[in-house]
Order: sequence, then structure tokens, then C-alpha cells
Amino acid sequence: MPIEVLMPALSPTMTEGNLAKWHKKEGDPVKAGDVLAEIETDKATMEVEAIDEGTIGKIVVQEGAQGVKVNEVIALILEEGETAAAMSGPSAAKKAPEPPKTAPPAPTAQKPEPPPAATARAGGNGAAHGDRLFASPLAKRMAEQSGIDLGQLKGSGPQGRIVRADIEAALAKPGAGRGAPPAVKLPAVAPPAPVAPAPRLGASAFAKEQIVAAAGNLPYTEIPHTAMRRIIARRMVESKQNVPHFNLTVDCEIDALLKMRAELNAKSDAYKISVNDFVIRAVALTMHKVPRANASWSDEAVLQWKEVDVAVAVALDDGLITPIVKRADQKGLATIANEMKDLAARARSGKLKLDEFQGGTVSISNLGMYGIKDFNAVINPPHGCILAIGAGEQRPVVKKGALAIATVMSCTLSCDHRVVDGAVGAQWIAAFKTMIEDPLTMLL
Repeated sequence: MPIEVLMPALSPTMTEGNLAKWHKKEGDPVKAGDVLAEIETDKATMEVEAIDEGTIGKIVVQEGAQGVKVNEVIALILEEGETAAAMSGPSAAKKAPEPPKTAPPAPTAQKPEPPPAATARAGGNGAAHGDRLFASPLAKRMAEQSGIDLGQLKGSGPQGRIVRADIEAALAKPGAGRGAPPAVKLPAVAPPAPVAPAPRLGASAFAKEQIVAAAGNLPYTEIPHTAMRRIIARRMVESKQNVPHFNLTVDCEIDALLKMRAELNAKSDAYKISVNDFVIRAVALTMHKVPRANASWSDEAVLQWKEVDVAVAVALDDGLITPIVKRADQKGLATIANEMKDLAARARSGKLKLDEFQGGTVSISNLGMYGIKDFNAVINPPHGCILAIGAGEQRPVVKKGALAIATVMSCTLSCDHRVVDGAVGAQWIAAFKTMIEDPLTMLL
């Protein structure tokens, strides 16, 4: 029975995705862990790995297809010994087009027989018709080497198939097997959570023809929306419509910070600390000083987080993504610098894992490298705050009653007023300014 490869739900908000690229073609052998395809999700381009071994029997959804629903069959993998004829069985029949609807037949007392697929899955312990066990070749070999009885296992793979993870789970039980080789754990994939349909943008989302006419029928080039761009648009509209923003701006003198940065970077080639790394560390430590800002809004209660996970906006060609420095308050500057360098590189190549860019308790958006003096960032729900960082530039300042020159960086905190009141936001931004201007406090 061919193994069905389904369109995965790679994020809680994903209901459909684009099949960006196939890494395998029909007839290619595959083994567990092989990259089969690249899926463009609402956040990034993610790789889909095989959980079983066999041969690509049929590619159902072609490369470049858009709007493929979650859990739709995208390919069929033939097991060892299976031929193309196996694809005419239940799996293929499942995808056959439905006949035209006609008037319903008159009711009869005869109960219809269950479809073949239902019969095949009735075993519940990996068994189907007769003595045949639905198990991957790898699982069969592992069971044989370990002395595991496949008939006693309940498969967790497609259609109840027994896969490697089921053998590993059996081996983990006391007294199981007879000296099985050490198992390699596969990353668990959570089942897709039900999500509500995305809301429409409303009356402001004019039809393309209306926009072209309003612009005077100028020539234009269409750039199709990616899944990422659609989600960014929806989330930003929702944020501005539903989250009551207020903004607080301070000017931070960073000459002492720049001096310390140069001294630290000169001590070792194992890291290269940036100004943004100091900002990440300062944001995390400030959340400890003012924990009421490390919170999110829910209809039942304000959720005050016990850990500080800092999400940092990274620009991509068609949008942005926010990789997360987890427990940033517990990490030193060198660790943050190396971790952020790795996260940013993998973000731009679409190699981030789901838990590396979803979540976080506060966001940072830094446009200083583009010469932007200051700006107001849009809050990324459910975060209660986002900090916008401008460029560090030399400006005239007054020190002890006299004019002087200092390197100044403008920072603006956008707050969700449902979670962070004005006084709390002001306390937070003041504590952040103190830490940035006295960077030794970050090393304590």
C-alpha cells in the first residue's frame, strides 16, 4: 500500500501552502530524513522530510502549485517490492474525481459496504488484510533486529502504518527487545491546530481594476502575493485595527557602548558583537526590571511571561521573519552574537525550524543600518511591546551646560495599551536607556 505524503501544517496559522520545489522526482529512491520538497508557508520556505523509505511512485501536486490545502496528498511513495500497480489501490482511489451528482437513490434496507480504505485501516495495530502488516521496511528491519513483535504495536504513520518512531517507543519500554541498536529520535510534528479563516481586509481592499483606474491607468508589473506577504498584510491590519498602540521615544547616547564593543571584539575572533546584540541583551534585562511589560493580552487575563524570548525582525526578499533568541536574559553578549548570526543566516535561506521563529515575548525592529533616524514599529501580536531602533549618529548635546558632540541612537517603544499602561511603558524605556548608556551593567 503506497505511503501518502501529505501537505503538512508547518505553523498554527497555516491552512494552505505553495509547493515551491520538489527535490525528488518520480522513480527516485528515498529514505527517512531525505528532503522531499520545499513548502512555502505563511512565514518562510520550509523543507518537508520523508518519514519512511521507498521510491517516489507518483508526484500528485506539481512544483509551483499554489494554495494546496493542508493534509492534501502531494505524492505517493512505493514501499520495497511494490510496483506502480499498487497506486491503483485505496490511495489512488481516494484522489479519483467524484462522479457528477445526481438525484439520490431511493432508500433501501441494505447497508452499504465500507469502502476499501476503511477496511484496510480497521486493524488498529498495523494489521490489515489477513496476516499482512503495514510497516515501513526500516521499521521491519529494526523490529527483526530487536526482537519486537510488530503485531503488538499500534502504528502512528499514515493509515496506521508502523514507522521507525513506533519501534523506538517500544524499545524505550523496560525489558523491550533483545539488545537493539541505539535509536535516533525524529523531531515530533504536532498535529495541525484548527484555525479560523483569515478575515477579509474590508472596504479598503479595492479590486485591482479600481486601483489601476484611480492611478490613471498607468503601466505596471504584477508581483504575485506570496503566502508570507498575505499573512504579513493580514496580521498588520489586524494589529493596527485591534491593538491600541502608543509610542514612547528616548535618545540614547551610545559612545560608551561603542567603546566597550570595540574592546570586546578585539579580545577574540570567536565572536563579533554588534550594536544590535547589545540591544537584545538590554531588552531582555530590562524585561526583568519591569516584568509587567513582558506580557500579552487575552480576553480572560493578562499573561505575564516568566521567561524573556526576544524576537528580532530579519528582512527577507519578499517580507520579514522574526527569529527568536530564547531566554536572552540568561545569555552573554558573545553567545547572543553567535546565536543571532546563525539565526539570521538560516532565516534568509529558509532553514529555520518552526519553534525558532514562532513565539517570543517581545520584538525588536532595527532600521538603523538603513540610516533611519527614528520610526514607530507595528506590534506583532500577541507581544505586548516592540522596540524600534534608529541609526546611531553624531548629534549636538548639552553636557554640564555646554554644547558637546555625542553619538545618539533614537529608540521608540510601541506598547499595547491593554497590557502596558503609560507609566509602565515609561518606566521600561527609562530603564532601557540607562542600561544602554551604561553598558557595564549588562555584564553584571
